Amino acid sequence: MDQLVLMFVILFAAIFAEPLGKRLGVASAVLMTVFGCVVALVPFAPRINVLPDLILPLVLPPLLYAASRRTSWRQFAENWGLIALRAFGLVVATAAGVAAVFHAWYPGLPIAAAVALGALVAPPDPVAATALAGSLGLPRRLVVVLGGEGLFNDVTAIVIYGVAVQAVVTGKFSAPRAAAEFVISAVVAIAVGLVLGWAGSRLTNYLAEATWQVSLSLLLPFAAYGLAEAWHGSGVLAVLVCALYLTDAVTEFADSDYRLVGASFWDIIEMLLSGFAFGLIGLELGAVLDATGHDWPRLLGGAGVVVAVVVGLRLVWLLTTWAIGRAWWPNADEPYTWRETVVTWWAGMRGVATVALALAIPLVTDDGKDFPGRTEILFTAFVVVLFTLLLQGPTLPFVVRLTGVHADTQKERELERQLWERVIKAEMVRLKEIAAEQDLPDDVYERLRDGFRQRMARADPQAADADAKSEAVRNAKLVRKFRDIREDVVEAGRREALNARREPGMPPDLVDRVTRRLDLGRR
Repeated sequence: MDQLVLMFVILFAAIFAEPLGKRLGVASAVLMTVFGCVVALVPFAPRINVLPDLILPLVLPPLLYAASRRTSWRQFAENWGLIALRAFGLVVATAAGVAAVFHAWYPGLPIAAAVALGALVAPPDPVAATALAGSLGLPRRLVVVLGGEGLFNDVTAIVIYGVAVQAVVTGKFSAPRAAAEFVISAVVAIAVGLVLGWAGSRLTNYLAEATWQVSLSLLLPFAAYGLAEAWHGSGVLAVLVCALYLTDAVTEFADSDYRLVGASFWDIIEMLLSGFAFGLIGLELGAVLDATGHDWPRLLGGAGVVVAVVVGLRLVWLLTTWAIGRAWWPNADEPYTWRETVVTWWAGMRGVATVALALAIPLVTDDGKDFPGRTEILFTAFVVVLFTLLLQGPTLPFVVRLTGVHADTQKERELERQLWERVIKAEMVRLKEIAAEQDLPDDVYERLRDGFRQRMARADPQAADADAKSEAVRNAKLVRKFRDIREDVVEAGRREALNARREPGMPPDLVDRVTRRLDLGRR
């Protein structure tokens, strides 16, 4: 089995991990990590040699972009306080706490090397956290803050990591310079993200086909990341700013084709890339064991202490900021309860960024010596990742049931009903305007009005008025019968079109265009 075959095996496994995870009630990220670990322990399985410097640029931009499309500037603005406390404050505290205990455990290592470990294990993974949170029916405010924390904490962690690694490699460290680099990194990233988001929205509006528009959306995250990194900015922050700007801007002019194609496309990209990333985490276990050799039992003690600090410090920090948040942000999309805080604590799983940063640690310093503690750092980082993914991940549903945390479905149902009422009202107002502008006959206007009301009644019966609701109930069987007949008839036309595709002289692209119009007509 060569490397290319193994990569395809992982991608195939990523597809089947989704339905299997739903059936077992386990996140696909957990299943893919287990799968990767199992493959890594198979003697004849090859090692996938992915350059560490390529993992972040190739994997993070599309995953961050896909996750950012599920949020908005408004949600971030409403919860900025709690997100900042976690994405900045908790990352700094975790990096400092881990550095202190790791340096105490290995006193011969430079403190900067310990800080590098603290930075790379500090940020929870946004993909794993939001995937698990979304599948467990957690309150929306909790999912929003978890997602915001996961999206923005990489920015802080990567900057601290870069400064620490540079201090070890060069033997030089300047606190003012590090602070200046942090500020410059953020400013450059925000500027790149806003410019590319603005340019991307204009180009998207110019492109007429949904496939062109979605293709552009695939390239923009890589462009934002690459440009920001080239100009000494934070590539992660640039991708987030670009995605948030573009998502809000495109909603003003995007049509249904773009929304449908884009949603499906990014769901596929996220599924395959996240599956591959977590499978790669498991596969790298073999590389870590190769690096540590028979010395790995000696490293378990230090790794266990770091795991305890990472998990315990998160709980202390969240309980403390929960109390602060209730007093300082009473009007935010909160307040949290202590039960939600416990769920948030246990949802802090590490993943792709931690593994990529650990693997990216240089082998030697500028003076030609081995990077101090690289083996210990690599092993400890993987223990943290495997502990949080393979222990916290599968047990998170139990913690959710134990605490009784769940979404307020009645409140969301009421919001949905109110939105449907607004949609119906807007449609009726516009229909009246069209009837007046085009002087529609009364019978045509009434047929159109009744048709829209019945359509809304079928979509959401609770939002419809009494007449439309009763009419929808009376016509439900007739509507279903008409729909079945229509689909049967259209299917006959589609079969005829597909048969024509096999005939000599019939252009396949012409048949595909006709078939697509038939498919769109069924929506």
